[in-house]
Amino acid sequence: MKRLTWVLFTLILFTLIEPLDTNASANPPPKISQEKLAPIAESVERAIRGRQIPGAVILIGNQGKVIYRRAFGHRALEPKKVRMTLDTLFDVASLTKVVATTTALLQLVENGKVSLDDPVAKYWPEFKENGKAEITLQHLLTHYSGLRPDLDLNPSWSGCETALKKIEEEKPTSPPGTRFVYSDINFEILGELVQRVSGESLEAYCDRHIFKPLGMNDTCFKPSSVLFDRIAPSRKDGIKEVHDPTAYRMGGIAGHAGLFSTAEDLSIYAQMLLDGGRGKNGQILSQAMIDKMTLPQSPPDKTPFRGLGWDIGPPFASNRNALLPAGSYGHKGFTGTMIWVDPVSRTYVILLSNRLHPNGKGNVEALRGEIISLVSDSMGPVSMEQILAMRPSLAGESKDEKDQAGNLRAGIDVLVSEKFAPLAGLRVGLITNHSGLDSAGRRTIDLLSKAPRLKLAAIFSPEHGLSGKEEGKISPTIDPSAGLPVYSLYGDSKRPTEKMLRSLDALVFDIQDAGARFFTYITTMAYAMEAAARKGIAFYVLDRPNPITGFRVQGPIMDEGLKSFTGYYALPVRHGMTVGELAGMFNVENRIGAKLHVIKMEGYRPSDWYDETGLLWVGPSPNLRTVTQAILYPGVAMVEGANVSVGRGTDSPFELLGAPWINARELAGYLDSRKIQGIRFMPVDFIPRSSCFKNRLCHGVQIVLVDRQALDSPALGVEIASALYRLYPRDFQLQKTLGLIGSHEVLQAIKDGQDPSTIVEKWQRPLEQFCKLRAKYLIY
Repeated sequence: MKRLTWVLFTLILFTLIEPLDTNASANPPPKISQEKLAPIAESVERAIRGRQIPGAVILIGNQGKVIYRRAFGHRALEPKKVRMTLDTLFDVASLTKVVATTTALLQLVENGKVSLDDPVAKYWPEFKENGKAEITLQHLLTHYSGLRPDLDLNPSWSGCETALKKIEEEKPTSPPGTRFVYSDINFEILGELVQRVSGESLEAYCDRHIFKPLGMNDTCFKPSSVLFDRIAPSRKDGIKEVHDPTAYRMGGIAGHAGLFSTAEDLSIYAQMLLDGGRGKNGQILSQAMIDKMTLPQSPPDKTPFRGLGWDIGPPFASNRNALLPAGSYGHKGFTGTMIWVDPVSRTYVILLSNRLHPNGKGNVEALRGEIISLVSDSMGPVSMEQILAMRPSLAGESKDEKDQAGNLRAGIDVLVSEKFAPLAGLRVGLITNHSGLDSAGRRTIDLLSKAPRLKLAAIFSPEHGLSGKEEGKISPTIDPSAGLPVYSLYGDSKRPTEKMLRSLDALVFDIQDAGARFFTYITTMAYAMEAAARKGIAFYVLDRPNPITGFRVQGPIMDEGLKSFTGYYALPVRHGMTVGELAGMFNVENRIGAKLHVIKMEGYRPSDWYDETGLLWVGPSPNLRTVTQAILYPGVAMVEGANVSVGRGTDSPFELLGAPWINARELAGYLDSRKIQGIRFMPVDFIPRSSCFKNRLCHGVQIVLVDRQALDSPALGVEIASALYRLYPRDFQLQKTLGLIGSHEVLQAIKDGQDPSTIVEKWQRPLEQFCKLRAKYLIY
């Protein structure tokens, strides 16, 4: 939950409409007056004049009272005009997902009938066919199931049983939990599960357990003839039946669409959410369940963030001026409907329209954004204290979690606490550099040299030397403090020789890795393991955190034929493993056979970024000076084998990319148009002081990280390579990126002009197989 909470705090910081008022916690958010909402009428009338909607009903509640209730325009224009009224029934489309299906399923969870972690196949055995066995209820509720947006409509079909059969035949397009796809199929499945578990049809269950207890007397599937005259047609032909074609073929009752309701009824439902699940005739859901479904429940390393059924964050925003207040949630419907709830100010907004009538060309997106913006502005500034007071679940951790946060003990700390017992009686060689420090900032070299019952006899350094600042070939030296030889493993030999290992009983590895496949420190570790195995001596890894989290596994897997010093094993670009976990994988999968011992960390959470561990950041190499640069490195570095500068020789390595032959504005504009999640690009000129294009003016982009949770850095690398090849095919030496991209298939796809998103999609299945292998070696 800690990871999810931090995600939400990031959203809060970026989505507050007004600057935080540090004194505001003494006062509740201000009540909203009708006068402040007066501009809403002009926004709606403008949409009607522009023929975006025939009419609408808007209802707004604040602090337990309805403060705005108004009908606009017409409910029908053809075959005859009929004025809109407050009691008009609308086809609410996808609001069905949250108001009916999500609520019903979570009631079953609270009653112990189902668990969110249950696979669907537990209740629907035939569902497991065609690769769907691992899809859980939570995957469906968050739209991370991997299933397509909806069932095919051609050839023509009808009937609920036919729909269920087609769902059984569906094959996921990606592994569950790896990719967000807003899918009606997810909720068609959930609607069926409600019936299978409860023994009641979805229609009957919702009426008995949700609508009637709340007093939502006009809310139903397939409205009766008594309500027929009050329905706003949502179809072009004016027929007053469900618009959604799949729900229509399923008989008008489905988990994703088919519900009809009024603004008044939906306001009752929204108020129930604000009242902790209490309705007119009892408790509908618990406060804990409402918190759970309206806070992030999607996979912790994926975006967009989703609650259970609900959109969270700014789902309705068409521009920066229409962002939702922090901590709010909502949902939209295809027919032109919206429900939005803000627990901080205890406000809800219901917008109902039938924008598809009469010609199917209406559009309500701009109106949604305007209304949310007007309501948000009318609230005034809201402080972080107020947000946490109204939504205490945003604070996230339990006391135990808070006590553990930022309290990681690295392998060396654990070894010290054990008084070096695992190394007792051994003559030890230490492979380390400047990053080999304990939590108090003491060098591992000094700790081992002064430790009782063991003898530090030799030191080995990797690329960049013991100081971590050197470039190029590293020469052997002497450590003046320990008075010991420092053998270079990035000089005449990249492996410990027999002479270097003479008289040693064990090798100890303590170096901070960067979390990317093409980082030489993990190859140095593997080569040293091979040397230790040949000599028959023990190998110890003092484990350290993956600085860019142990949750994210991304990028193409390296071709076997491309192994090199920057690619020891067929890993994806971003492997999500610690050095200790990698050592276990290398030892078994590459048949090294070393006597491997991993001194595990204590308090490590794979979801944490390095700056959340409490450890002092020490840049692993001269060009990874900040956590931000480490995050960008797996993507930007994919192209540095070619004739481009990635900012080496500047103060911002891997935050800059350019070359003399690039048009800065053109490249920045093109990359920004790709809407790469988590990143923005700014045109920039710079002159590297070293490395590629030393002392030459380069034109390019500054890469601005705005959301590290959202960024898929290897996908960014492919976007950059594709952009450079597309814009500058005669200048960019694409072939030279092969070594770091690591995949002939990916390189050829870029040459063929395939869309980067398609390229990324193709490496998902190999990643799934790698993750199964990886799981055997995870320690934490």
